[in-house]
Amino acid sequence: MTETKSERRPRRDPTGRLATIGDLLGTALAGLVIGAVLLLAFEAILSLTRVSEFGGTSGWLALILPLWLFTEEFRAARESGPYRVVVAVLGAGFGLAVGMSLVGVAAPVFPALVSGLAGAAGLTVVYCLVWFYGLRWLSHRAG
Repeated sequence: MTETKSERRPRRDPTGRLATIGDLLGTALAGLVIGAVLLLAFEAILSLTRVSEFGGTSGWLALILPLWLFTEEFRAARESGPYRVVVAVLGAGFGLAVGMSLVGVAAPVFPALVSGLAGAAGLTVVYCLVWFYGLRWLSHRAG
């Protein structure tokens, strides 16, 4: 019989936060993809029942699971004190700026569903980068 080494994914540090940027990005993007698939299924049902046209719903709704993850990461970063608030506000600001820029570029060409998904993806990636590296940099610099 062969032994298998099972390492739990995603990895977490002792405080409960995701340990690596890959774990944070992977979990957030997986949540975004799940949200997008559910949103596409919802859109298909509405389209087949002739309630609305396909693509009319905002793609920003796919952010529900990543926002839940970001809230849990914020709660797990208690020892960072006020730095977590600063980094969360900066991450949200930069993420919204990038997301809205992507929506502005995509909106004239694509329906609201696609342009919103592009904006949600941009926000997710930027927030993950700012949160992970910003919180560790500020915590390391202060302590």
